[in-house]
Amino acid sequence: MTQAAPAIFAGAACVTHSVTTPGGVPVSGTPTTSRGTTATLTGMERPVLDPLEQRVLGSLLEKQRTVPASYPLTLNALRGACNQSSSREPVSAYDDLALETAARTLKERGLLRIVWAGKGSRTLKYHQLLSEALDVDDAERTILTVLLLRGPQSAGELRTRCERLHAFADRGDVEVCLERLAARTIPIVAQLQRQPGQHEPRWSHLLGPLPSAGPAASSTGDAATLAIDRDVVLAQGADARDGLVRLAYDTVASTYADRLGEELNAKPFDRWMLERVAELAGAAPVADIGCGPGHLAAFLADTGADVTGFDLSPAMIEQARSDYADVKFEVGDFRRLLRPPRASGWGAIIAWFALAHLAGSELPDAIAGLARTLEAGGHLALAVHIGDEVRHLDSWWEHPVDVSFVLHDPHAVKDAVAAAGLEIVEWYLRGPLLGLEVEIERLYVLARRPA
Repeated sequence: MTQAAPAIFAGAACVTHSVTTPGGVPVSGTPTTSRGTTATLTGMERPVLDPLEQRVLGSLLEKQRTVPASYPLTLNALRGACNQSSSREPVSAYDDLALETAARTLKERGLLRIVWAGKGSRTLKYHQLLSEALDVDDAERTILTVLLLRGPQSAGELRTRCERLHAFADRGDVEVCLERLAARTIPIVAQLQRQPGQHEPRWSHLLGPLPSAGPAASSTGDAATLAIDRDVVLAQGADARDGLVRLAYDTVASTYADRLGEELNAKPFDRWMLERVAELAGAAPVADIGCGPGHLAAFLADTGADVTGFDLSPAMIEQARSDYADVKFEVGDFRRLLRPPRASGWGAIIAWFALAHLAGSELPDAIAGLARTLEAGGHLALAVHIGDEVRHLDSWWEHPVDVSFVLHDPHAVKDAVAAAGLEIVEWYLRGPLLGLEVEIERLYVLARRPA
């Protein structure tokens, strides 16, 4: 996939999918929102939880799977889990008193157990009983966990966000699980009515009223994040999307090289990051995926790196070979990247805006595929445009094109890196360079495959 350089957005038409999720969801089968009431299920009850109780049980469900060694959770750990800034919508700031009160109420209702930390210890720990009360299997439990923590979501978003808890094969696998939960005698989830601008329906749990997304609900301070449909680029299928991307970059290859071939001269931070990656790789081979006209690979080669550039666009590779004859370039899809022929893996992979055309649901598999080709101790360096939009271009530097660019959720990017088994060494947010770049934030992530 070709690098999407910042300047491409100048003068572009913008398509934004942003419908704010309501605080109360009008769907059939929604339980009454009276405090503490329940609806009878076959052999069990469907509890009605207020937003704080949803966050407590969702956090316990998540941590029981992700950090089993420290589960059940102490009050301090529970507070941290409920108020963490990633994978929570909206982000909260619950204090100990509120959490202790909610825990006692849930205990009285048989949805939580409070236990001593160990023999002779005075530390209390908290253990969820919701999954037992609802009699859910592993996949159903995972769906419910993420819905409790992040509110209504599409099946594509759920597949991405469930990755660390349960590996769904594809979006269809998620939809089957959702339909199973919705088909119960008294359902646990429901599909919401599709709103204008949404290309995929959202699903919500039915365990109580949904919290209103406040100003801290997203990385950009916009509650509309809950409704961004980053999978819209797959509306006609991945193959059709890839064909349009390849055609667009083939069309603009020469102009791209003319306009952006010297861009690193004005970008000291990017140069610094690339030099660090080359230093970390040492003598090991380096892959520049989505290399475009080859200027980043040439910069790495000038630092002494043994670099090969890969791009989906044959015209881009032809341009790169013409401009930088002493650097290796190959046509190829980075999602099918192989290990280098004479090494156990890549010493480093750079992906400078190469994820710009991927749907949100594709990030985990794409990043995991790259991680598998790294040598032990190898590094992955990502640069990603972030935001709450999908932007479409029908004209690019006066060339007719039909291509969309996805501005990714920074938390989803970091979650996908972690889910791939990589250790995040550091990450940075960079604003646009005045007069040189469009006003979009950029996320840089440097991660390492454990030795």
